[in-house]
Amino acid sequence: MMKNNLKYFLLLAVVVAIYSSCKRDEDYRYKFSESGFISNFDLRRYYKGSDLALNADAIGGATSIRGVVVSDFRSGNSVAGLIALQNSRINGSADSLRGISFNIGAAAANFTPGDSLHIKLDGGVLKRVDGILQITGLTTAAITKVASGRIIKLQAASTSTILANPDRYESTLVAINSAVYDPEPTSGTVYSGDKILNDGFGQATLRTSANATFANTAVQPSGNFTGVVYVTGTGAAKKIEYRMRTIDDFFYVAMPKLSPAIISGFHVDPNGTDGNYEYIQFLATKDIDFAVTPFSVYTNNNAGATAFPTLGWNTGALRTYKFNLTSGTVKKGEFFYVGGAGQRINGSASTVIPASKWIASVNYTTVKGANGVGDVTGNLLANSGNVAGIAIFEGTDVTPNSIPLDVIFYGGPNGSYYTPGPPEYGFRITITDKFSTYAGTAAQEYYGKGTNSNDKRFAGFPAAVSFARLGGVYKAKKGGWESARTMISVTLTNTSVLSEIETGSVTALIDK
Repeated sequence: MMKNNLKYFLLLAVVVAIYSSCKRDEDYRYKFSESGFISNFDLRRYYKGSDLALNADAIGGATSIRGVVVSDFRSGNSVAGLIALQNSRINGSADSLRGISFNIGAAAANFTPGDSLHIKLDGGVLKRVDGILQITGLTTAAITKVASGRIIKLQAASTSTILANPDRYESTLVAINSAVYDPEPTSGTVYSGDKILNDGFGQATLRTSANATFANTAVQPSGNFTGVVYVTGTGAAKKIEYRMRTIDDFFYVAMPKLSPAIISGFHVDPNGTDGNYEYIQFLATKDIDFAVTPFSVYTNNNAGATAFPTLGWNTGALRTYKFNLTSGTVKKGEFFYVGGAGQRINGSASTVIPASKWIASVNYTTVKGANGVGDVTGNLLANSGNVAGIAIFEGTDVTPNSIPLDVIFYGGPNGSYYTPGPPEYGFRITITDKFSTYAGTAAQEYYGKGTNSNDKRFAGFPAAVSFARLGGVYKAKKGGWESARTMISVTLTNTSVLSEIETGSVTALIDK
């Protein structure tokens, strides 16, 4: 009897588990009758493409919504009549931060950023107007201001991320960092009207009303923008309408210094023994004579690290390893290599990469890094575990405060790579397709600081015996990325040839 009961309960558990795993997001309906408040996250899930009359029966017993105002009418550049209100679920999950707009007409101008509002929903209609999801049919009688000066959560996102997840960002305050105008503005160009921003991942339309107080202010060529996001259109016609609230929502940041060489790929796990056969591929963006213009290349490996890198890229020991690039030449558009003295494409028994392609090759299993930075190692480039990185610097006299020309991180999310201190320690970054040295006006010059978080690395490792091809398109005249890099594994064999890692969807240059 006990066996039969046990079988019954086990079968019931399996059925429940299967049923739960098959449920869709929209099946998880929450009852809000206890508090009466619904989050934007949950309210948006009730919208199915047609107008929804709001009442307690229609939205799980909810009667009200509460959140913080992010729109600002004082400079005259908010969407007429719309309050943009953002909130998170009561559990406080950062992933649940969402926005909703309320169309209450001219009275919207009475509310300012940081106002905490409670809004009764009964009688309102959730609908899309001009592409913007909003609640109409309410008046100020439904709104109670309970506080002011509340902290506003600012999200940072790329344009491609916004377009891929419009419901997550619409009607919220978002920073788009390291963006430029496309086309480049001529002298005297002002904010008024529509301007196209390009952050290397895609485009957004920066919209400024002719009546905005900063409409006739001259734009600067690049920087970090903060604004309220609206997404209009569907499919291929989907686009971002982005509105700064005040002139202070722009912070000038110079675009990256043109790097004569950029990181285009790497091989962390060659066939057989790794030691002396790992390497990094670079693409020259201009002609380089390394005897005249030397560079330094660093790798970092955080496997087993428990201490923070007090000297940054110069920490040495088993944390970082340095190569000095002081001889040889390369032409614009050519690939070159830095790494082990084995000089082969995929381990000791594989095809030789011609010596002319190597600018620095060192037997790092027996020779310490340049200038004493780095102990001998059999594992130059991490292929498992914690986060790891690669950087190239101008010159060979690199200090903990030196700024790299290009830098990438890849691998796992963990490792002792940054501490805010005091004192603050970490690996310096620069403006790239992944990183920004400022978030708004806040400096963030290290990997792991601010928005330069783990999600900016190439997540994971290349597949075994595979070259990590990074792709992307780089602006060879001005610097910066036209399109961002992504890591793709290219499987290699002992008979692989150089064209397998130098052709196809490789990193490319554009004369811009």
